[in-house]
Amino acid sequence: MTITSSPPAPVISRGRLKLILVLLVCAAPVLASYFTYYVIRPEGRINYADLIEPQRAVGDTLVQRLDGTADTLASLRGKWVLVTAASPACEPTCSTALYNMRQVRLTTGRERERVERLWLLTEPGEADPALLAQHEGLIVRRINAESLTRFEPATGGRSSDHIFIIDPTGNLMIRFPAKPDPSRMKKDLIKLLRASRIG
Repeated sequence: MTITSSPPAPVISRGRLKLILVLLVCAAPVLASYFTYYVIRPEGRINYADLIEPQRAVGDTLVQRLDGTADTLASLRGKWVLVTAASPACEPTCSTALYNMRQVRLTTGRERERVERLWLLTEPGEADPALLAQHEGLIVRRINAESLTRFEPATGGRSSDHIFIIDPTGNLMIRFPAKPDPSRMKKDLIKLLRASRIG
């Protein structure tokens, strides 16, 4: 009677085993992050602001300086830009937005030089000089109705109800809720500034 033995199992060399272990150790964080994001998706880490997906390129949006010369939002590239849009009359919602933008920028400390504030005037007329004096460094531009549609929320509502963030490459990327909480705005902005070295 002939006894047949199975072929010997292949032996993994010690060097190859080490290489496989190193690759697994390097790949583990990436695999874990994909698993967490796409499978578990923990709700506790959602930002306060709404991410605008897909991001909208707004750098070529036509605006006008207060002296009447034409401009685009590309002139603000390289900075993180907090944006609000409202008429020159600046009703209470507008004045609160300007105040919140100023305070949130100030609370970022040394990082504030990376952040600009932009008020888009949505109607003819002049902004109150006394109001502008309270917001030193505020950039003011006029925008027409057609260009303003780029800022309209896809879910409905008015752009004037929100504060937005444009990233340093000219993309509209974040929309804060109407009547936002400044402390939560600050947390989102600081996260962006820490996570990105651009701008």
